[in-house]
Amino acid sequence: MPVHPLAGKPAPRDLLVNVPRLVAAYYTRRPDVNDAGERVAFGTSGHRGSSFARSFNEAHIAAICQAIAVHRHTRRVTGPLFLGMDTHALSEPAFVTAVEVFAAHGVDLMVQDGLGYTPTPVVSHAILTYNRGRTSALADGVVITPSHNPPEDGGIKYNPPAGGPADTETTKAIEERANALLADEKEPFRILFERAMRAATTHRHDYVRPYVDDLADVVDMEAIARAGLRLGVDPMGGANVAFWDPIAERYGLDLTVVNRTVDPTFAFMTVDKDGRIRTDCSSPWAMAGLIALKDRFDVAFGNDADSDRHGIVTRSSGLLNPNHFLAAAISYLFRHRPGWRADAAVGKTLVSSSMIDRVAADLDRRLVEVPVGFKWFVDGLLDGSLGFGGEESAGASFLRRDGTVWTTDKDGILLDLLAAEMTAVTGKDPGALYAELEGRFGAPVYERTDVPATRDEKAALGRLSADAVTATTLAGEPITAKLTTAPGNGAPLGGLKVATANGWFAARPSGTEDVYKIYAESFVGREHLARVQDEARALVAAVLAN
Repeated sequence: MPVHPLAGKPAPRDLLVNVPRLVAAYYTRRPDVNDAGERVAFGTSGHRGSSFARSFNEAHIAAICQAIAVHRHTRRVTGPLFLGMDTHALSEPAFVTAVEVFAAHGVDLMVQDGLGYTPTPVVSHAILTYNRGRTSALADGVVITPSHNPPEDGGIKYNPPAGGPADTETTKAIEERANALLADEKEPFRILFERAMRAATTHRHDYVRPYVDDLADVVDMEAIARAGLRLGVDPMGGANVAFWDPIAERYGLDLTVVNRTVDPTFAFMTVDKDGRIRTDCSSPWAMAGLIALKDRFDVAFGNDADSDRHGIVTRSSGLLNPNHFLAAAISYLFRHRPGWRADAAVGKTLVSSSMIDRVAADLDRRLVEVPVGFKWFVDGLLDGSLGFGGEESAGASFLRRDGTVWTTDKDGILLDLLAAEMTAVTGKDPGALYAELEGRFGAPVYERTDVPATRDEKAALGRLSADAVTATTLAGEPITAKLTTAPGNGAPLGGLKVATANGWFAARPSGTEDVYKIYAESFVGREHLARVQDEARALVAAVLAN
């Protein structure tokens, strides 16, 4: 895909979403349940859509929340439900709808005092903190967010008592029940917002202070303070905007918040590669503003709208490729966390860099490779058998210093502070630490490309059997693995991965666009990567043709 002429530049006014019109569409447009694009559909992280496209409207949220309330009753989840929202324009009206439905169903609801914004990882932390030591009356949570996606999008996801994204069985049950409610066209049971907020079951909760106070249990905050690092943070208009001042004050950090603006049009952002606005903190185009400030700080960082992703900017390397930071973080953590179990493993998704494989082998740690989706790391982080779980899309979490669970959802704030700890303890920023890994293990070249595909082709790709691949070589090397299930847990990949000693590709259908994605990596060089990509497209096309 060519780079858009506006990429990396401030967003012009004619690119900004009309927020009043977007919110009006949330309340006035009714989805057609017979149109697949307008039904409730839980992907790897909840239901997402736009009110303009009739895929994220009041009817969706009311149905989803009633389905969650019924699911809680069925599963005997009787503790509080921690409710959070990010700063997207549709999050506020969806929050109102959620409160009205949950209050009507007698759910003990925990909302941010002052109706502020709540990052995804903070909701996970709150659930796990409440449930620690309990075996009954457990808490769960809902976060209203479409993550880093454009300003016109909305999203909602359910986190069960394990604290992380719901498993496939749970999301399927909620999805089916919500769509049945939409088809029935009966209004879900709800009460007016003001009455719902006055209900005895609706509670104001301080999400900020417990999370901030607990950070010292998972990151060496004293080391960061002692080193006197100059830290810069851009909340990127996201839900973490109210967290950084308390963090700096609590731990005595020299931390500058470079942008405190919260604007649902995200007008302060620079435009992403394709000409759209996103709070994608791993995109050099979206992060152009913070990258320009890198020489002011020892380490700088930004987060997406719900703060589950991290973007790390260093003096040595500018904006770190997410794969590079994950590899450097894993190498550092497993050498500086003596309280973790000796058999604690490294978790990665199938499309993350093979540099992680080499680092794990050097650490003599088991590698657990899973399908895309953070839900696959939940159980391992919960019981301590995974020390770290990370995705190539700049999402990760890891254990507390004593080896117990911190969050079972991605935590961008945590990874930001880890970058500062790594710099403070080693005297080298994460970019320099990754360069050392390349000196030892080689310098991989990684890229993702999108290939046009019909809905039928995407469905066929998701159902592939490894036996359908008859090729024996890839880019001149013998194929060592043909995978349609994950080596770490045997779960279906929803696509295909083919690997050699020095390269690999993975092909997965997009859940939202008429394309499939090819992720590819080479430890040989750019020309070898191009061969891997060309042969991957040809191989997938041949398999789909048959």
